[in-house]
Amino acid sequence: MGVWSGVDFTNVSDRPILLFDGECGLCQASARFVLSHDVEASIGVATLQGELGQMLLRRLGLPTDDFDSMVFVPNCAASDCLLRTDGVVAILKRLPGWWRGAGTILGWFPTSWRDGGYRLVARVRPTGVFISSSASQAIRAL
Repeated sequence: MGVWSGVDFTNVSDRPILLFDGECGLCQASARFVLSHDVEASIGVATLQGELGQMLLRRLGLPTDDFDSMVFVPNCAASDCLLRTDGVVAILKRLPGWWRGAGTILGWFPTSWRDGGYRLVARVRPTGVFISSSASQAIRAL
């Protein structure tokens, strides 16, 4: 069973969690980016395909076999989540320094524009344009 800082992940309560496609190199790099820039160590990461990811997807009423979207769960005790660039904006706003400002500026753009760019990147990422898919371990990975 997965653990996060010694806490059984079935009891993660109100911790924010980023769910990402564990078979996507770009997604893995994004998760590593979040882990390395989250100086407060408050955001956990887990793959959409993993046990915790599947449990949260079911609880949120999201598909458990469609991994083309990042899912950010700001509070595991609640039943809400942010998909695609809404999740990116929320995560950036939780990071220190200019990343917080970048999140604010990105949030000014309409979601439809941001998500259009997100979908374009998601469409080309499996072609190997980005980082190759390889196993990745992170300290706070769930």
